[in-house]
Amino acid sequence: MERIYTIPLRNAFVRRKKTNSAVNIIREFLRKHTKSDNIVIDGSINDMIWKRGIKSIPRKIKVRVEKEEDRVIAMLAE
Repeated sequence: MERIYTIPLRNAFVRRKKTNSAVNIIREFLRKHTKSDNIVIDGSINDMIWKRGIKSIPRKIKVRVEKEEDRVIAMLAE
């Protein structure tokens, strides 16, 4: 199964170190929407979030999710 989600990262902007909380927001979003605890975030998402540093993250990110038997793999949609 493959789906595309647009994950808003606006809740990370109230913190000082935004990238750390952005990864947690992505993980919680995918846990909620895929109902799986085994989530693997691809390095392309990590590079996209860290591209402009720890304090300047994108407002939202588009993610392609592939669900295999018991794990969920998330990667950039572009």
